[in-house]
Amino acid sequence: MDEKSSNPPVDTKSASDSEFIPVPVTHRPRLSSTHRRVRVWGRWIVILASLGTIHLWNQSNRYALVPNPRGCGGVHDQWMVDAFVPGHPPKKGHRILRGKKAEELFLSVPNSASALAASHKYATQPHMAGTAGDLDTAKEFLSLLQRELGVHTSSDVPIFAAGSNESRNSTLSVSSIAEPAAWIDEYYPILNTPLERQLEILGEDGKVVWSAQLEEVADETDPDAHKYAETIPTWHGISRGGEAKGKLVYAHYGRKEDYDALVEAGVDFKDKIVITRYGGIFRGLKVKRAQELGAAAVLIYSDLRDDGTVTVENGYAPYPHGPARNPTSVQRGSVQFLSIYAGDPSTPGYPSYENSTRTEGWSKPSIPSLPISWANAQVLLKETEEGGEGRTIRLNNQVDERITPIWNTLGVIPGHIKDEVVVLGATDPSSGTVAMHEAIRGFGALLREGWKPLRTILIASWDGEEYGLIGSTEWGEDFAPWIDQHVVAYVNIDSSTSGSHLGGSASPLLAHLLRDTAEAIPHPTKEGRTLWDARSDTGTLFGEHINPEIVAMHEEELMAADSLGVNPLGSGSDYTVFLQHIGVPSTDGGFKSTLHDPVYHYHSVFDSQRWQELYGDPGFSRHVAIAKHIGLQVLRLSGNIVLPLNTTHYSYELEKYLENVERIASKQSLDINFASLRESLRALQSASEELDAEKAAAEHQLKKVIKGLRKRHAIRRRIHRKIHKGICKLKKILKRKCESEDTGEEAGKHGGRGFFGHPSRRLIQAIKRVQAVNYKLAKFERGFISEEGIKDREWYKHLAVAPGKWLGYGATTLPGLTESITLDKNITATAHEAQRLKDLVDALVGRIQV
Repeated sequence: MDEKSSNPPVDTKSASDSEFIPVPVTHRPRLSSTHRRVRVWGRWIVILASLGTIHLWNQSNRYALVPNPRGCGGVHDQWMVDAFVPGHPPKKGHRILRGKKAEELFLSVPNSASALAASHKYATQPHMAGTAGDLDTAKEFLSLLQRELGVHTSSDVPIFAAGSNESRNSTLSVSSIAEPAAWIDEYYPILNTPLERQLEILGEDGKVVWSAQLEEVADETDPDAHKYAETIPTWHGISRGGEAKGKLVYAHYGRKEDYDALVEAGVDFKDKIVITRYGGIFRGLKVKRAQELGAAAVLIYSDLRDDGTVTVENGYAPYPHGPARNPTSVQRGSVQFLSIYAGDPSTPGYPSYENSTRTEGWSKPSIPSLPISWANAQVLLKETEEGGEGRTIRLNNQVDERITPIWNTLGVIPGHIKDEVVVLGATDPSSGTVAMHEAIRGFGALLREGWKPLRTILIASWDGEEYGLIGSTEWGEDFAPWIDQHVVAYVNIDSSTSGSHLGGSASPLLAHLLRDTAEAIPHPTKEGRTLWDARSDTGTLFGEHINPEIVAMHEEELMAADSLGVNPLGSGSDYTVFLQHIGVPSTDGGFKSTLHDPVYHYHSVFDSQRWQELYGDPGFSRHVAIAKHIGLQVLRLSGNIVLPLNTTHYSYELEKYLENVERIASKQSLDINFASLRESLRALQSASEELDAEKAAAEHQLKKVIKGLRKRHAIRRRIHRKIHKGICKLKKILKRKCESEDTGEEAGKHGGRGFFGHPSRRLIQAIKRVQAVNYKLAKFERGFISEEGIKDREWYKHLAVAPGKWLGYGATTLPGLTESITLDKNITATAHEAQRLKDLVDALVGRIQV
């Protein structure tokens, strides 16, 4: 029989066995609908149980706490993850902004049209400190902050009296608030305003033979100058009211060496009226030395020799018809003794509240003074010339001195690390405020894209700067302990544009930052160059005639820069209280006038909108460049993981400062041994280089941890999406609506946490290591603060740099040590100052050691 036959084989078993043979089954029997439902629900119960476990895990993570490293302020550690690990994706159309992306967006915002419009707003109305126009300017700036920072507003303008709970809470909460804020602080310094002024030449009979036209003369060519020529009279802020008569003595620049040379030549200053030219030193110190020598009064004028080549003698027409000086222009300004102390003279070292105790103060003159024009000076100088008549001069300067409110306007951008604060401050509510205006617009654009800085940013518009740095100083004295604890750096902008040369001054800690940020910005007028290259710009208006002394002074000023091209900070602007009183590293910069630029009519009615548009900054490209520069400094200070403070550059600059002191001592034939101090400085250099290595290692470790956490975050987001899809399927079966995916917010929130609700230990350790480094960096500048202060001017406490006692504007490095030689000429005092400095350096070495 064929084996492939289709017939089945014969069963040899008996029929009785057939009931035990299983029937072949080709498919499972169909289950009932009830059985099917049971199985489906069983599967979903398992899924739901898993989802519940994941949800509970996430909920436990939400409330996990961490130890209290510096920067988390004793709260949940969420800021760590938010700051360093990307959370849920930003809103539609937004980007996660950090580092270069944030910088690129910021730099795209400031523009010439907006800067020009802002200048028209701020510069075409009078706004002298303490006036109604000043308050209007403060409110206008407040509105800008509220609009750009996204501050919630009400019908009440937040103006708080200094010393009130509202004022104090506003600043003290900067290091803890979560939302942007803006407000105005009102301080109450003693200011003066002019009442009556005369300047006359008297004949032998005592009758007036000549009377000066003290106001500036402006025609309608410059409409603002013409309109406001007499709105703010020509006088000196903080000047003594009174009348004086006497013979004239010409004292050149009114520097100490100028006075000393005249005394040596036999000139008697007793009851004389001194006439001196602007330049060289701060105007108040010209009055101070005359006062000490017994003079009755001082006149200060603007000399054409200081205008370089841009003079009528070289063929340039005077403003408003050309770039040369208008002969009737007058430089206003304070004659406070700025190198003694800054701020309200009646409240030295403490803030000017409305009810503050007042003192007469020792930083203001006891003799009257007046600023005058070149046109008036020409007449008076003839009286002092050989063969001149030498007639008696009468000066009258009556002032109204009273407690006057001023208004600082402040705004806050909270960062992830709330107790590390970067301050950006501006003054001169025109050129400087225009640059600040554009920088704030840049920050506003970032905020609208979801940006949040790593560190908190405080923005301030200081009032009363021209009276003696009053707004910034009173605020600094008011909150000195808070500033010392929280402020890591201060970026200053005064007058942003008055010429073609980029000036840059900074604490050596910030010299590299100042230069690096300028090199990242294009030159405002020349393609292929950077903003930093404008350091070599010298103007384009040349001529045959130029005064050799002013050339030498200009070259000497350029030589003061360090190896990076950055100058040390003296005084004359609002960084003073931060750097020299509290020890906060600071920067300052802007375009300055050169010997070949159109003449900048400083503090004159001709410092106008028209002059700025025609000569100072045609097209306003320089204003825009400065806005970008200050903004970029703030972005890196507030955004870099490790603070961009260079202690090693500083420590080597200190040795150069000491070498300068040794040269001075050698010139005076003084045999002084500084070996012990030099040894301490070299120990500081070694400790700083070790700190550099720790900086790099700490930053590398944190970046490595961040990279790993970002990978973990990406995995969690993928898991979240799958879970979300599963939940949607379940809801679809149950005929319930499935909401759109929440884009992994919870996964993002907890991307930096470990298991069982605890934060990532590696993240905490890495952040704490960086914070320890940053703490050492931020406290480095504080290491040069001496509670004793500098001899004879104890308000200045920084022993590494201060305004020179007889300079005011200019910096003197190692001031106590230097001036013990140059001014006191006392070897014992020099040894004492060297030891004081050595003690500070030795203590600083201990604080920064790794």
